[in-house]
Amino acid sequence: MANKNYQRRKFIKTGAAGVAAFTIVPRNVLGKGFVAPSDKLRIAGIGVGGKGESDLTSFAESPNAEIVALCDVDDRASAKSRKNFPKAKYYTDFREMLEKEKDVIDACSISTPDNTHAVATLAAMQLGKHVYTQKPLTHDIYEARVLTEAAKRYKVVTQMGNQGASGDGVRRTQELIQAGLIGDVTKVHCWTNRPVWPQGIPTPTGKFDLPKELNWDLWIGPAKMIDYNPAYLPFNWRGWWAFGTGSLGDMACHIMDPVFRCLPILYPSDVECSVASIWRAMWDDSANTDACPPSTIIHLTYPRTDGKPGDIKVSWYDGGLLPQRPDELLPEEAFGNWDGGVLFEGTKGKLLADCYGANPRLLPTKLMKEVTLPKETLKRVPEGHWVQWVNACIAGHGKGVTSSPFEFSGPFTESILIGNLAIRSWMMKNPNLKGWDDKYLGRKKLLWDAKNLRITNFEPANQYVKREYRDGWKLVM
Repeated sequence: MANKNYQRRKFIKTGAAGVAAFTIVPRNVLGKGFVAPSDKLRIAGIGVGGKGESDLTSFAESPNAEIVALCDVDDRASAKSRKNFPKAKYYTDFREMLEKEKDVIDACSISTPDNTHAVATLAAMQLGKHVYTQKPLTHDIYEARVLTEAAKRYKVVTQMGNQGASGDGVRRTQELIQAGLIGDVTKVHCWTNRPVWPQGIPTPTGKFDLPKELNWDLWIGPAKMIDYNPAYLPFNWRGWWAFGTGSLGDMACHIMDPVFRCLPILYPSDVECSVASIWRAMWDDSANTDACPPSTIIHLTYPRTDGKPGDIKVSWYDGGLLPQRPDELLPEEAFGNWDGGVLFEGTKGKLLADCYGANPRLLPTKLMKEVTLPKETLKRVPEGHWVQWVNACIAGHGKGVTSSPFEFSGPFTESILIGNLAIRSWMMKNPNLKGWDDKYLGRKKLLWDAKNLRITNFEPANQYVKREYRDGWKLVM
């Protein structure tokens, strides 16, 4: 039995040709479209409520996938997944699940709060398991760098859960920009309607009985222990720095994906921001800095990586803030969609796309009928983001292809989270200094040294590069 399990795991890892050519029982005996159990990718879910539940359902649409284990710290959140996959073994602690099921599981889907993404993902990778981790890939900049390096070391198939990365819109945006229709891009504006959860509010207070279905210690994960409060669950944790990454972390991996995919950029050289409601805190020492702010504007400068002169400026707006509508857009035409959008400004013109890079169009939009548009040159992903990952896992590392592997999504996540570093630096209080100019020292342009993961001109900001985990949690390669 041990040898049989080894041979099967070897097949899952390396069997690109074998998927089509070999099964334990001939396919003509099993029937058309049947996939033998030995061919299936056996997936465990870590965080299986909400988005985790929908991810597992999407994986299960592939005949090559089987959901064999489930893990969640909240029995209420996991109820639907346990009903959908009644044969899957159920756990509360992902570390216990990985230990007990390590010879059964081939891959893991991680959809916990942002706070626990990195530790759960790395633990799975270190056991040789392929991983699909929801966006943002990590809570901290340092964690993103660790997972990028882990993808190289452990040679597993990886995918971040920004499903728009597999959409036709992103690829069409690439084709339009690469065809030179708007020239060299010099400036980009990105925006979202988020938050659609509370942000910029006082920290929850009060004493509440802990639900018997919830393991609060595991829900807190690496963060500092606090008393249970229902205000954080099951969705609103996104608005608190201890557990989430705010509007930027939630949506930038969707909206800014075409920016990183289309342009010659990698890491920013500097970042600056402005934050709504911060001025009240100038005279109110009780103002809350535990919560993400209600709205922000972030400006990032990226050196070009293609050798051409000049930088590329990328700006982010959330909480209802928007860039100015371009003159080329008619008054009645939509400026992005409800979820947000992205506007590319080039030396020859402009291009507008919706959230996920959908519906890219030249401005003015009449150009879409007046100019010769490039042919499709990039391979599409008709199977979708989830099944693409399943297929890539079965093909094996180095053979299967995913749209958002950690080699791409790791540096991408780092760049996004530098925006949050700027926000938190802006909100930082200095109790040792007084006065309007000294109380908030983070109101400046921050210079970023990507190689060494450091802000070079404001040391206090570096505390947000890598947080301190509480006892019992670690992130070690």
